[in-house]
Amino acid sequence: MRMKLETVATTNAPAAIGPYSQAMKFGNLLFTSGQIPLGLDGQIVEGGIAEQTHQVFHNLQAVLAEAGATFSSVIKATVFIKDMNQFAALNEIYASYFGDHKPARSTVEVARLPKDVLVEIELIASI
Repeated sequence: MRMKLETVATTNAPAAIGPYSQAMKFGNLLFTSGQIPLGLDGQIVEGGIAEQTHQVFHNLQAVLAEAGATFSSVIKATVFIKDMNQFAALNEIYASYFGDHKPARSTVEVARLPKDVLVEIELIASI
């Protein structure tokens, strides 16, 4: 039997700003799109790396919840950061959301992110 793809969408996270879904389910795996620090109103959250990282995690939490997952279900995270000099601040906040759970992770400094935000994170989780 072939597994089917299912779109995941929630109104508790900002709507996609392009031709993509907030997440896709495939079997027992969930692949989130990269989340940036947008509020539900579609506006970028004011502040620096701390405020933006917290908003990204609020958005990810909403998408995970819609699919029946939590941060403890995350297998892999990919973090895109505009300035690696802000990695320590981002890492502290990141750790607060995962606690003792330590999924695999890649962190990449990039030249530019959508809407010139400071951070974007995507996740792969088991559901």
